[in-house]
Amino acid sequence: MTDEIYKHWAVNEKDNGIVCLGIDVENSSTNVLSATVLAEFYQILTKLAKNPPIGIAITSNKNKGFIAGADVKEFTKISNQQEALELVQYGQTVFNLLDKMPCLTVAVINGFCMGGGLELALACDYRLALEDPKTRLSLPEVRLGIHPGYGGTVRILRYVNPLIAMDLMLTGRSISTNYAKKIGLIDDAIPMRLLQSAAEKMLLKKPAKRKAPKISKLLNNFLVRPIIAMQMRKQVSKKAKSEHYPAPYALIEHWQKHYGNETSMLNHEAQSVASLSTSDAAKNLVRVFLLQDELKALATPNPGNEHGNVKHVHIIGAGVMGGDIATWCVSQGLQVTLQDLKAESLAKAKQRAYSYFKKRLKKPLLIKGTMDRFALDINGYGLQKADIVIEAIFENKEVKRDLYTSIEPKLKKDAIIVTNTSSIEIEQLCDAISDPTRLVGLHFFNPVTKMPLIEIVNGAQTDPDISQRAINFTKQIGKLPLPTKSSPGFLVNRILTPYMIEAGLLHETGSSIKDIDNAAKEFGMPMGPVELADTVGLDVGLHVAKLLSSEYGYSIPDSFESMVEAGNLGKKTGKGFYTWKKGKKIMPKSKSLTEKETKYIQNRLILRLLNEAVACYREGVVANKDHLDAGIIFGTGFAPFRGGPMNYIETAGADYLLNTLKSLHSQHGKRFDPDPGWQTISE
Repeated sequence: MTDEIYKHWAVNEKDNGIVCLGIDVENSSTNVLSATVLAEFYQILTKLAKNPPIGIAITSNKNKGFIAGADVKEFTKISNQQEALELVQYGQTVFNLLDKMPCLTVAVINGFCMGGGLELALACDYRLALEDPKTRLSLPEVRLGIHPGYGGTVRILRYVNPLIAMDLMLTGRSISTNYAKKIGLIDDAIPMRLLQSAAEKMLLKKPAKRKAPKISKLLNNFLVRPIIAMQMRKQVSKKAKSEHYPAPYALIEHWQKHYGNETSMLNHEAQSVASLSTSDAAKNLVRVFLLQDELKALATPNPGNEHGNVKHVHIIGAGVMGGDIATWCVSQGLQVTLQDLKAESLAKAKQRAYSYFKKRLKKPLLIKGTMDRFALDINGYGLQKADIVIEAIFENKEVKRDLYTSIEPKLKKDAIIVTNTSSIEIEQLCDAISDPTRLVGLHFFNPVTKMPLIEIVNGAQTDPDISQRAINFTKQIGKLPLPTKSSPGFLVNRILTPYMIEAGLLHETGSSIKDIDNAAKEFGMPMGPVELADTVGLDVGLHVAKLLSSEYGYSIPDSFESMVEAGNLGKKTGKGFYTWKKGKKIMPKSKSLTEKETKYIQNRLILRLLNEAVACYREGVVANKDHLDAGIIFGTGFAPFRGGPMNYIETAGADYLLNTLKSLHSQHGKRFDPDPGWQTISE
C-alpha cells in the first residue's frame, strides 16, 4: 500500500499498525476536494477496506489548514441538474465508504476545516482539532446558494443538537474549536505538539464515540419538527427572502421532512443540492466566491521578495477608523504602534480593541498576548521602525500634506506611506513628500473588523512595486485588495454616493424612509440607503458628497445639510433620518406600497447606482467588469445573489435598463442622463 504513488495523497503505514493518510493537493496552496482528489481518496479507501489497518488518521500535509471544501470551480462547469446530481452523489459515495470503513478513523484537523472538509471529518469516527484561534470550522455552503451535499446534513445530527446544527448550516458561520468541542462537533482540541500522538492514541484506545444530546430525540418528534421549522423560516426571513436565497428554506424543508431517516435524508440531500446548484442565485453566489479568489490572487508570493511580510505597522490617527485599523492589524499578528495628539483618543482606541479581543478570544492569556502587540505612541517613536505607516486622520488635504512633510524624515527608506483617504486623489497629496512614488492609498471600509475590502488607490506617481507591496499587505491582514485609479471617490464611494443621494431626494418628494429602505431590501440590498446613511454618519456622507459634487455635479438634498447643521448625525447621535435607541432604529409607521410604487423607488435608486457603475467602467477606474462587481459587492453589500452591478446589467438586459434610465431622465432631468458607456456595455 505504501509503495503506491498518488498525486494528492500520501499514505504512511506506521509500526503501530495505524495508517496516516495525508491530503496534499498538487499545485494548490490549499486542499480542495476536486473530482480527481476524491477519486484518489476512494481508491485508497477501497484498498484499505480490503486489508484494514488498526486505524486511519486523516490529516493535511499543507502547513496551513485542513481542507477548504469542495472545488467550487467544478460547479461552474455544470450545465444541467442531472450533471449536478451525479457530482454530488459521487461525493456521497466516497464519504459513505469512509463512514463504513471496517477500522476506526480520525480526522486530524490542523487548521481551517470548511464545507466538504468538515463533511469528510464528520464521516470519520473521531475528530481532533488544533487548539489555535485560527482554527475555524464551518459548513458555509448556504453562502454559495446550496447546502451541504456530501452527507453533512445527515452526519452532523449524529453529534450535535439539531437546533445548533441547523443554525450552523443556515448561517454558514465559522466556529472556534472551543465551541465545536462544547457542542459535540469535535472530540477535543489539542496543541500542535500533541495533535498527531493524540490521534494515534485515540485509535489505539478506542474510546466511545460521541452521540447527539438526548434532546435530539424530542426534537425528532413528527409533531414538534413542523413547529420548529416554522420558527426557523421566520428567523431566516428576517435576513434573506426565499425568492432571493432559496437554499436556507430548502435546507429547513429537508430537515423537517427527512430528519430521523438517514437513507432518505442522504437521497434527498443530493436531489436538493442538485436542484439548487443550477439556480441563478447559486450561479451568482459561486461567481461572488470566485471573485473573492480573483482579488486574493492579485497578491504575489513573498519568497524572493526582498521586503517580505510587514511586521510593524504605525498608524497615525486614533479615531474610530484609525483605532479599528490598529485593532485589525494586531488581530492578524502584527506589531502596531498607534499615534495621536490626544491621549484620550488613544486610550479609547485601546479600550475598544480590548473589548473586541475579549469577545473574540475569551481566554485571558490569548487576550494579553494579543494586546501586548498594541502600543500607544503619542510621541511617534514607532515611525522609525515601521514597515508601513498608515495615515488615518480627517479628510483635509492640507493637514494631510503637512503631516507627510513632518514624518517623512523619520521613516525607514523602504517604508510605505499610506493614506486612508476615502475620496481625495493621491496626486493632490503625494508632492508633499520628497519621494512621491512611495505614497499609496489604502481605503479601508467601516467597520474595519467586518468589511472585507480595501481599495488600493494608485496615483500617477505611485511606484508599481509600492502598489504591489500594498496589495500583498492587504492580503497579509486577511482583506481583499482592489486596485483602483486615483479619481475622486475612487470606485465604491463614487458609485454609492448618487444612490444614497437619490434616497434623500425621494424622501424630500414624499417617499417615507421606511418605504425607501424596504424597496432597496426587496431588490436584495442587505440594508436600505437611508439606514446606511444613518449608520455611516450623515456628517461623513455629506462631506464625501460635497467633495464629489463639484467633480460630478451631484445635487445634494437639503435634508442632509439641515440635519448635520442641527447635530442630528444618525446612529451615533441617536437621531438622523431615523430615531435610534440603544443602537437600534425605531421604525416609523407607513402604509404598504403597491408593487408598482415599490418598483418606481427601486428604479430611481438602482439606476443611479448602475449609471455610475457604467461610467466607472468606461473610465477604467478598475481593471475590468469583474473587479467592479467585486468592489461593489464587498464594499457596499450590493445584492450578492445578483452577482454585482455589471453582471446584473447583463442578466437583466442592458437595453431594458437603458430604456428605463431614459424614461427617468425624461421625468427627472440631468441626473439620469445615460452615461455614454451604455452604448458599448454589452460589447
